[in-house]
Amino acid sequence: MKSNRYHFITHWKVEAKPTEVYEILEQAERLPQWWPAVYLEVTTTKENDERGIGREVALYTKGWLPYTLRWQSRLTAKNPPHGFSIEAFGDLMGAGTWSFEQDEDGIHCHITYDWQVEANKPILRYFSFFLKPLFSANHHWAMRTGEESLRLELQRRKTKTAEEYQLIPPPPQPTFGWLLK
Repeated sequence: MKSNRYHFITHWKVEAKPTEVYEILEQAERLPQWWPAVYLEVTTTKENDERGIGREVALYTKGWLPYTLRWQSRLTAKNPPHGFSIEAFGDLMGAGTWSFEQDEDGIHCHITYDWQVEANKPILRYFSFFLKPLFSANHHWAMRTGEESLRLELQRRKTKTAEEYQLIPPPPQPTFGWLLK
C-alpha cells in the first residue's frame, strides 16, 4: 500500500434525526458557516443532474496543521435521509460515504463517515512515509471539530428566539488563521 493512502472511519452520535443531519451535511456550500475550522471556502462548480446527483464543489480546507488543501468533490450517490457518497479529486483523491442511522432511543443519530483517500498535495505525498501519524492526527482533529460544530449547528437550528440563538457559542475556528491572510 502506498504511504500516501489513508482510510479513516469516523463515528459520531448526536441528538438529531437522520433527516436533520442529512440536510446539514448534504448542503456542502454551507460547510464554512458551521464548520469553519476545516472548511474555509466551498463553491459549487456544477449542479446536480436530472437524477439529483453529480453536483461538484471546489473546496479549500485545512486541519490543525498549518497547510491547506484544494480539492473538489462530486456527489456520486444519495439515499436521503440515510446518507450520500462523494468522489474526491485534486489535493485529495478518493471516495467518502456518509451514513446516518436513527438510534433505538429515537433521540440520537449515529453518523459514520468512511473516507478512503490518497493525498496528492506534495507535502502529504512526499512525507507521508514518515509523517503519516501526524497527518492522521490532523484528520482526527478535523473530524472532532466537525462533530462539535454539528452539535452547535443542530442547537442553533432548534432555537426559538434570538436570545436562545445568541447563547450558543460559535463553532471552532481555523488554527493558524494568520497564515490564511
